[in-house]
Formats: sequence, structure tokens, C-alpha cells
Amino acid sequence: MTEIYENPPRNEWPRLCTRPAMDLHATEQVVQRIMDKVRVEGDTALYQLTKNLDGVDLSELFVKEEEFREADELVSDELKAAISLASRNIRLYHQQQMEDGKFIETMAGVRCWQKRVAIPKVGLYVPGGSAPLFSTVLMLTIPAVLAACQEIILCTPPPVHPAIIYAARLNGVSRILKVGGAQAIAALTLGTESVPKVDKIFGPGNRYVTLAKQLATGYGVAIDMPAGPSEVLVIADEKANAGFIAADLLAQAEHGADSQVILLCTEPTLIEQVLHRIKIVLPDLNRKESILSALKQSRFIVFPDLHTALDFSNTYAPEHLILNVQDPSHLVDGIRNAGSVFLGPFSPESVGDYASGPNHTLPTNGYARNYSGLSVSSFQKDIFFQQITEQGLQNIGPAVVAMSRAEQLQAHGLAVEVRLQRLKEED
Repeated sequence: MTEIYENPPRNEWPRLCTRPAMDLHATEQVVQRIMDKVRVEGDTALYQLTKNLDGVDLSELFVKEEEFREADELVSDELKAAISLASRNIRLYHQQQMEDGKFIETMAGVRCWQKRVAIPKVGLYVPGGSAPLFSTVLMLTIPAVLAACQEIILCTPPPVHPAIIYAARLNGVSRILKVGGAQAIAALTLGTESVPKVDKIFGPGNRYVTLAKQLATGYGVAIDMPAGPSEVLVIADEKANAGFIAADLLAQAEHGADSQVILLCTEPTLIEQVLHRIKIVLPDLNRKESILSALKQSRFIVFPDLHTALDFSNTYAPEHLILNVQDPSHLVDGIRNAGSVFLGPFSPESVGDYASGPNHTLPTNGYARNYSGLSVSSFQKDIFFQQITEQGLQNIGPAVVAMSRAEQLQAHGLAVEVRLQRLKEED
């Protein structure tokens, strides 16, 4: 069921860091056909694709006001309270990321600053399928609203779960497109009669959604990150609780058959204990078939010490990293590549998925090497300003002229020289 290795040599690490293979060529052909169909047929394509791919015959593309009222009645008070608690924590965390630009005088008379402005139109993708991911609604809508984006479109496959509708309205988003998959990304990318073309697309999805987002960049639409199948890497010492580890691995594996879980430990007997706990718990879980498929591509590796394990983790660059060790502070400074990190035995990754505060939309498939998780700034862009006084231009101008001449860009230097000449004449 699981691949087990003991202190593999470093030349084997790249192979052990590979993710489950995807047939991208076949997927790209399917996605491109969907993009082309939406580009030519617009709303008609969305209705047809939703019926053919999701088995839902839509009468309206967007959630109507009466559906919001129905959702409010259908969501239990207990779940409403949980969503409100999570919303509070997520909003509080993301509010701390909002900073006004500071003025910087790089030299006398040369003042620079930057202004952060919202990306005007954004599309938020919330996966559907077998689980209503209203937690992803929170993670996407809250920073988008805090960033003050002018137009926010949330897309999710039908039928739309009441908790998704409730969570969106609770956090200020009421435009919910009842379309999922690559066709939703195509609509946001190209625009239709009913769906506006957006400037940037956010949110995780399956391989079709992920590839559609990547194709969207060819049409001039930005994306948050390549966020594909979920993954977790656990580093455990000899005192780690096997039951905790088993639960963490199962929690991530139940995301889907293409998820991947990795365990790195320093004690070989811990692997036996974890596998035993998995065997006991698995039969009672409702998504055991997906979990079994995910576990087939999991890897348990024994390393001689925690620092070597962390070195492997940095090579793997996990979406989620759990340090289930007695004193994780000794390892924190060595973390170089990870989307979100959970420190200590009582920090399960599932808390981060739902309610602790940091965003759970994170880079997967090794992209934690060069991407960050979602934040308020993901929904904004910086515009740079500089204001030069007369004295400032006299201070900085000669250097600019010298540099432009060295690069043989004469007009660049001329733009400075004509001003310096004017100032000289006025003296």
C-alpha cells in the first residue's frame, strides 16, 4: 500500500519527490476544446457543458436571491457559528497584511513611494464534486473583499451547497456562477453574455481546472498559482504520537485519489505504528476508496536525523508541512520551501484548512519553491511613484546621464540634460 525507504541516498531524492503523474497532453486537448467552445458560443456553451459534464440542467447561470434565503434556512445554527468563528479568525489574520505605502527619500530631493490598489475584476473558483468546500469560500472571499476588488465572481459546480451560498454572502460576495470545471475558468477568462471577463483567477481545482488556469495566462488573465492535487509532508521524531500522524495523513489523503502524503521520521518502528493505526481507522471513514488510492502513492522514509529529513522536505517543497516533534523551534530557521507549516504535536493541518487564520490556498506540486500562499496582496498590485524636486534632479541627474550614455540610450540622458540646462539658465 505504501512505499517505505530507509535513509535513501541523495541521488534518489528527486525520484522520491515526484508527484503522481498526470496525462497533461490529453488533458490539455480536452481543456482547449472547452475554452474554444466557450469563446465561440458563450452562455450557450456553459449551459451545455454543465449538462454534459455535471449532469445538471441549469435554468439560470447565477445563484438567485431566493436561493440565498433558502441557504440561510438550510444551514444549521451550529454550522453558522463555526463558519462565523472561522471567518473572524481568517479576517483578523488577513487584516494584518494590509499596509499603506511609506514615503522613502532615497536622497535629498528624491522621494519615492508605492500605492497598493485592488485588482478590479477577480474570479474565485471553489471546487465541488463530492465535498462542499465552503472553507475555500472563506479563504477566497475574505481577502478579495478586504483588498476592495470592484467585481468578484465566485464559480462552483452545481448543485451549489447551501453552506457555500451562506459563506459567500456572509463575507460580502453575492455573485455566484453555478458553473464549474474548465468551462468556468474559460468563462472567467474569455467572458460571455452573462459572465464578465476578469483580470485574475484564484482558487484550487482538479487537473482540468489547473490546466485551464495555466491556459488563461495566454489570454492575458493572471492566476494566483498552479494549485493542483493536495499534499502533506509530516516530519516526526521518536516521541511522536502514531495516532496523530495517522490521522493527519488520512485527513490529507481524503481530499482525493491524486493527493499525496509523505512521512519522514527518525524511528523505523514509528512507521509500523502509523500503518497499524491507519489500518484500524480506515474502515470507518466515508472516503476510504479515495484514501486507499492516495496511500498507494504515499511514501514513508526513515532518516538518521531531523535535519536530514528537513533537507529532504525542502527538496520536496510541500504544500503542507507538519513538524510533529517535541521542539520544532530548532527546525524553523531551516525551512526554505513550504506553503504552510504546522508546529508541534497539537497543530493538525486540518485546523489550517478551516479556521486558524492563514490561507489554505497554497502552491502544490513543488511550486512552494517559487510561490507563496494566498494573501490580501494577491488581490492587489503596487503602483510605484517618484517625485523629484529641482535640487533632487541636480543631485541624481549626472549619474543618470552617465548611465544612459554607457547603455547608448542617448534620449534617456537627454530627458535629464534638458532639465538640468533649464535649471542652470535660471540660476
